[in-house]
Amino acid sequence: MKVSTAVLIIVGCALTWASAGAATTDDVKWINQCVSDNKGDASEQVVLKYCTCMNNKMSENETRSITQWEKSHPVERAACDKEAGWK
Repeated sequence: MKVSTAVLIIVGCALTWASAGAATTDDVKWINQCVSDNKGDASEQVVLKYCTCMNNKMSENETRSITQWEKSHPVERAACDKEAGWK
């Protein structure tokens, strides 16, 4: 694992913790999958912030991945795009 990826995971956990309480193992799993799904679409920092934002908007009972969920939630997706600085 690259050092930058490890740092991003730690930052993602911190962002999730700061905005929605302590990150669960499940949150980290979904955020990491989202980051993987969006690899190369934007900078790693932007993707991580976007994925963390989307994860925080989802219900704790949601069973779909962030990538699946975002397709049916354009308002939330647009808000997270803006918050993350996705261009």
